[in-house]
Amino acid sequence: MPFISGYLGATYTRSGSPAEGLSLLDQALKTLESMGLRSLLPLFTAYLGEANLLAGRPADAVEMAGRALRLARERGLRGYEAHAVRLLGEIASHPDPPDAEAAEGHYRQAMGLADELGMRPLVAHCHLGLGTLYRRIGKRQESQEHLSTATAMFREMDMRFWLEKVEAELKASE
Repeated sequence: MPFISGYLGATYTRSGSPAEGLSLLDQALKTLESMGLRSLLPLFTAYLGEANLLAGRPADAVEMAGRALRLARERGLRGYEAHAVRLLGEIASHPDPPDAEAAEGHYRQAMGLADELGMRPLVAHCHLGLGTLYRRIGKRQESQEHLSTATAMFREMDMRFWLEKVEAELKASE
């Protein structure tokens, strides 16, 4: 049950319902911890951080991202570490104005790790994050490059939901 709740919570969060995502992710984490199933804690903690960010709770997002990163590194779970680092990029990108230097560093670190591990969807998400960041800070050429790469990757992987997101971002950057 915690696996289903965790992934469903992440899905709710990313489809525009972070409040529902928060509840399910919180429940999944508590259940995993009580059952002693610790392998998914870093990933679901990162998902909870993302839900907090999208629900307008940046301080909680930072706390969860830090916890997810710590848990992933303690357990040597490099893929989950990449997810946590990308979340740190999202957090740094979120305020107005964004912390562009921190966000760029986190996205690039996550992208390098994800690429090394063959995590193509996460690499594409990092390109989307960088493209969005660069659009927001007025780096049009860099934005176009990363958004075009994200578009191609999402199209190759037939990830239509994210393809629509990146195409909307491309239109906003024109």
